[in-house]
Amino acid sequence: MIDLVVRGARLVTDDGLVDLRIDGGRFVAVSPHTDEAPEARTVLDADGALASPPYVEPHVHLDTCLTAGQPRWNRSGTLWEGIACWAERKATLTREDVLERAEEVLRWYAANGTLHVRSHVDVTDPSLVALDAMLELRDRVREVVDLQLVAFPQEGICSFPDGEKLLAEAARRGVDAIGAIPHFEDTREDGVRSVEIAVALAEEHGRFVDAHCDEIDDDQSRFVEVLATQAHRRGLRDRVTASHTTAMGSYNAAYSQKLHRILARSGINLVCNPMVNLHLQGRLDGYPRRRGLTQVKEALAAGVNVAFGGDDVMDPWYPLGTANPIQVAHVGAHATQLTAPAEVAECFRMVTDGAAAVLGLGERYGIAEGRPADLMLLPAADPFDVVRRQVAPSHVIRRGRVVATTPPRVTTLDWPGRPNEPIDFVRTGDR
Repeated sequence: MIDLVVRGARLVTDDGLVDLRIDGGRFVAVSPHTDEAPEARTVLDADGALASPPYVEPHVHLDTCLTAGQPRWNRSGTLWEGIACWAERKATLTREDVLERAEEVLRWYAANGTLHVRSHVDVTDPSLVALDAMLELRDRVREVVDLQLVAFPQEGICSFPDGEKLLAEAARRGVDAIGAIPHFEDTREDGVRSVEIAVALAEEHGRFVDAHCDEIDDDQSRFVEVLATQAHRRGLRDRVTASHTTAMGSYNAAYSQKLHRILARSGINLVCNPMVNLHLQGRLDGYPRRRGLTQVKEALAAGVNVAFGGDDVMDPWYPLGTANPIQVAHVGAHATQLTAPAEVAECFRMVTDGAAAVLGLGERYGIAEGRPADLMLLPAADPFDVVRRQVAPSHVIRRGRVVATTPPRVTTLDWPGRPNEPIDFVRTGDR
């Protein structure tokens, strides 16, 4: 007798209802739905709900989460004041402080259906308090969430005292990826050198590269071409990610055309963080005011893998957030004008399959025989419906074990001639 059968689910590919058989934490069969009573220790009736691989968070800062207003609020709302606020808060970090805040937000992520998370961790701290705490947390939560850690030099590699040594020590202690922040370095030359250092260190230790790249409104900030060229020439390709790249929102058409060719050839990933980038960018503009987002539509058209990330949850850079990727996808659809039905579905892909590619999950992700039984059930018709109605997963399943459940939200309306009728925000005829 197998462990679990999920009956009557609908896959994203919409090939009709299926039954998912799970045993030993893995999918053992994905077959057309039948009315035959399955022999299993647990049977879960999906009732036609969408069965999807879990959400993936490709970019968040768990070490800074839940610190908004500490020691002061970022009143200008700029990236630069956020960095200054964090530098003050960083001086007070303790192991217990980091563990408590980061674990709480990971609980939010899991409740929302996110079972894979990549978090950047500031390593411009000689004591590396946050890094050690996050390495401990990675082990603590592995039964529910796969956590990848990026050594992130918030205040620079070349421009921060012993920045390169701290980054190398983080690699030695076991991070999953090496970061950089070239646009924050003192000079253009330092920025290029910082990318070269990060890539070389990642090669030496067999790690991913994930750089905060061109997170600025300056149209002359062009480090993404440096990172992409390094990825291409060293053969690292999709093991490299350029996060933010908000300066791309200000590039001219001639340079953009050249850049799309470089990006597509390199094989690197892009991560756009629509909610936080909309919040931070364009702060120094009058009107018209720039959105400050990377060129998502154009990058997708060029064949570049693009994912959406949440970036911050109530910290010096962003005072809001509930660690919910479908909210990010919803905002991303508006901000990047991906609003045709197929484009909205693409926004869902950018917080599932596209984000999984950033983390290099490969065959550890997806609903297929032999793969880990990680999934969520979404009471919706398709990905478009999930994004439009911001549907919460009714069940989140990790390795065949239900780890989160959300009862349906039911609103009844007393309407003339239709008393106490439930409202589900589904268009008549689509049910």
